[in-house]
Amino acid sequence: MNWDLPMPFTLELRVAADDIDGLGHANNAVYVSWLERCAWRHSQSLGLDLAEYRRLDRAMAVVRHEIDYLASAYEDEQLLMGTWIVQSDQRLKMERRFQLMRSSDGVTLLRARTTFVCIELSSGKPKRMPAEFVEGYGRALHAQA
Repeated sequence: MNWDLPMPFTLELRVAADDIDGLGHANNAVYVSWLERCAWRHSQSLGLDLAEYRRLDRAMAVVRHEIDYLASAYEDEQLLMGTWIVQSDQRLKMERRFQLMRSSDGVTLLRARTTFVCIELSSGKPKRMPAEFVEGYGRALHAQA
């Protein structure tokens, strides 16, 4: 695979029949659910799962998605989603990049950026990242040139 950045966290996906819209390809809203699934699995791999979020009374909430849909995905295709944490102010905001490729030919179907803000779960208000977030997400922060 020709990844935009080295060493992505990856998630294998298969386009299901329920993902297909009236135009015969994966609906663009499904791609958003794949972004969320990939980001969440990456967080879990870093030790930041839902139990830890609840214990810390913090979560990373999406405030912005930028998505470039480059090519269509079709039923039963195998896909590979990669993600990287590319920015973090280690206080409130964090940004991820994503790339979705078709496994059979390596064609990039989507590129996206998502901005997250740390919130306090009990109030829903923005709150500073706890040390566990700074450390856990910091380990995955991609050094860009």
